[in-house]
Amino acid sequence: MKIFTNLSNFKSTNKTFVTIGTFDGVHIGHQKVIKKLIKSAKNNNATAVLLTFFPHPRMVLQKDLDIKLINTIEERTELLENLGLDILVIHEFSLEFAKLSALEFVRNILVNTLNISRLVIGYDHHFGKNREGNFEQLQEYGHTYNFKVKKISQKEISDITVSSTKVRNAIEKGEIVKANSYLGYNFMLTGIVVEGKNLGEKIGFPTANLHISETYKLIPKTGAYIVKSNIQNKVVFGMMNIGFRPTVSGVNQTIEIHFFNFNSRIYGKKIQIEVLKFLREEQKFNSVEALKNQLAKDKKTSENYINGILFE
Repeated sequence: MKIFTNLSNFKSTNKTFVTIGTFDGVHIGHQKVIKKLIKSAKNNNATAVLLTFFPHPRMVLQKDLDIKLINTIEERTELLENLGLDILVIHEFSLEFAKLSALEFVRNILVNTLNISRLVIGYDHHFGKNREGNFEQLQEYGHTYNFKVKKISQKEISDITVSSTKVRNAIEKGEIVKANSYLGYNFMLTGIVVEGKNLGEKIGFPTANLHISETYKLIPKTGAYIVKSNIQNKVVFGMMNIGFRPTVSGVNQTIEIHFFNFNSRIYGKKIQIEVLKFLREEQKFNSVEALKNQLAKDKKTSENYINGILFE
């Protein structure tokens, strides 16, 4: 898959089949649309192109800095690449871009830049300045500029009963198993391992502290989770705590992972954590010893769950 972050660098002499959207989560509904696009493009000797935007339009138009996204742009790119697209265009969403009329968007970007032959969109897709463009307008432009428009019907979308909002809500509630079933993969957290206070090591549960620099990344609710990761080409499981460490009078929220059967030092390394299951709420214990006992129970529960996955 080729990735373009600047449309001025894009040039295609081959006809393209294009879909457009934010695709936050790249959930099973998105995957259905994208796979249809890829198959259709292949059958017609066309190039499958996905045009997405970053930052999220709401961050720019409504200054909604509190919006939380299921994927960082890096995670979204990785997920889209795994689906088999030919080309991914990540176009910067700016105030200037938002001022393009529906006609200018179609003519300048879809036709003159992307060399579009077919456009695949959702049933409620709007585009252009003030979201003035709709399906009917796209059909008119299609006649003018010689491209076809395929609309994914409401029934096709409803049959899947998944949306990015549903996924976000499940993650925020700690309903990770449900969220993962919507996503079609395990929800992930990607960050750099940083030095902590080494309190976990002192009680026999050393942890990797994960720092996520993207402030827009959605973080699950506080609590303990069962997780897995691929580190140094080895699959490792563990348990993660998201919270404020009330037992040791923590102030700032941290993300700490205790990996099972793994002793390598990975400070400064970028790792990706797959979140498998919610274990329990975060709680304040009367003593560090009580916390240690609970962590031992959590580890046993986690290992039983993991063995169930590995040997089911």
